[in-house]
Amino acid sequence: MLPTNWVRILMARLIPQTPTTEEWQQLHRELSIDASWSLNYVILTISACLIATFGLISNSTAVIIGAMIVAPLMLPLRGLAFGALEGDFHLFGKALSAIAGATILALTLSWLTGFLVGIPEYGSEVLSRTQPNLVDLGIAVVAGGIGGFAKIRERISDVLAGTAIAVALMPPLCVVGLSLSQGIWSFSLGAFLLYLTNLLGITLACMVVFIAAGYTKVSHALGWTVGLTFLLILPLGASFFRLVKQSQLEATIKDTLIKRTVTIGQPNVQLISTKVNWTTKPPTVYLNVQTEKKITPKQVELVQEFISREMKQSYRLIFFVSEIHQVTAEDREETDIPASPRLDSPPPPTLPYKPKK
Repeated sequence: MLPTNWVRILMARLIPQTPTTEEWQQLHRELSIDASWSLNYVILTISACLIATFGLISNSTAVIIGAMIVAPLMLPLRGLAFGALEGDFHLFGKALSAIAGATILALTLSWLTGFLVGIPEYGSEVLSRTQPNLVDLGIAVVAGGIGGFAKIRERISDVLAGTAIAVALMPPLCVVGLSLSQGIWSFSLGAFLLYLTNLLGITLACMVVFIAAGYTKVSHALGWTVGLTFLLILPLGASFFRLVKQSQLEATIKDTLIKRTVTIGQPNVQLISTKVNWTTKPPTVYLNVQTEKKITPKQVELVQEFISREMKQSYRLIFFVSEIHQVTAEDREETDIPASPRLDSPPPPTLPYKPKK
């Protein structure tokens, strides 16, 4: 009998109980408050935007995390999901207005800050938010599910800070504004795609949680959200495929330069950095290497052919070579010669010319 009781208890915990009318009204009331365009919401939006913008300009991870914790855009998203499922146009419109208003406000502030500062190039924190892929969508869905679960369960609201950090909405928006201020359209499109990915991923996950918890039922809104999210899979999948391809390419290059010395002909080759331009045909790979000897065009051709054969795709390699010269204190004894006169020192005096008699 004891195992049977365990099964019943486990099933009772796994199968959600239909919430009471009071619980449903309380959730609706809290979501409506979270979706309000209030003074608190506006102040939090401005603060998070400025913190994130300054953090992106200074390339400071700690400052950007501070902006993530504020996370005002997380509040109306759950109201948007619940209002769409319930067909509550008042709650849905309220949440949508709050999200749209915060989006426009953040874009304006970040653009204005970037225009006033006028930095032509940005660091890794900006670059990391311009190429989203399927991994970012997975993070958004999981983090959104945790956010929705924390709303319907008591005493686990402390996880919201971690959720906000995992799937940040404000930093990608600020990257869009900063990139637009400098006319970098490719960065703006990539960052805005990341923002939409996080937005739809959180909304979809919250919908699933609300349905599973019994607070609402499946409706056409869930299908529309799934369809919009599915549209993002194409560009995100292409970016993910490129990321995997580049990782494989870098591993093959390292193996070729370091372990397979037959192509370069010298063991002491250090690969400093790799950059791939996928827009050219074939893709161009820029390699920054350090070596003790010169690398000839024939050696580059051998490496290029080997990598193309291993990757089953043609690549064009361009090496930027920095030659390493070893210098020790003992070298001075071997090459110790009198110091040559300085160029700016006056020439030695000369005797007047006297013709021979």
